[in-house]
Amino acid sequence: MKIHREGFATISLVFLVLALINGAVFYWLGAIPAVGYAILIFSILFFLFIVSFFRVPARQYTTGDNLVISPCDGKVVVIEEVFEPEYFQDKRLQVSIFMSPANVHVNRNPISGTVKLSQYHAGKYLVAWHPKSSTENERHSVVIGNQKTDILVRQIAGALARRIVNYLKPGMQVNQNEEMGFIKFGSRVDLYLPLGTEVTVQLEQVVKGGQTVIAKI
Repeated sequence: MKIHREGFATISLVFLVLALINGAVFYWLGAIPAVGYAILIFSILFFLFIVSFFRVPARQYTTGDNLVISPCDGKVVVIEEVFEPEYFQDKRLQVSIFMSPANVHVNRNPISGTVKLSQYHAGKYLVAWHPKSSTENERHSVVIGNQKTDILVRQIAGALARRIVNYLKPGMQVNQNEEMGFIKFGSRVDLYLPLGTEVTVQLEQVVKGGQTVIAKI
């Protein structure tokens, strides 16, 4: 397992703040060691919790030209037919995956192809399972297309996540399971698939980015 590059600054800042807090506590409360040690233990656990947000575990990835692979870790919370207004402007099959703070937060390309859209939208920070979070929250939409299909992937910030990172630009050629971006501290990712696509996951199913097959093209 390694630490994602998006986490280096955050982890360093948290370490510095916790070190200063603990230094001050032991300086001013040196006569009460139980309090100092309790804060130290809490600080260590909190630091490890922050580090876990940015972990990138080693995995064997699933590939296939006719497969849509999960772009993230999490739980499937939506499988429904919806109207997609941003790019397709027609009905699509939406599959949404909720990412908890305990999940790996790297986002990956579900298919290989050409990036046809990469657009950031500022917005609110509703909880990720709110029905309007897909259209009102801070989000980043990407459309990847190939000879078989076009798929829209939308990274959505939630109540905790306040920064979405996306590495793709229009015209780029990308490969399945390569890093698409990162959502700090969780939220959700929506997939918009053509109607009639064979979805291979169920509601409440736990999925893993780069491994779980979401649908067959």
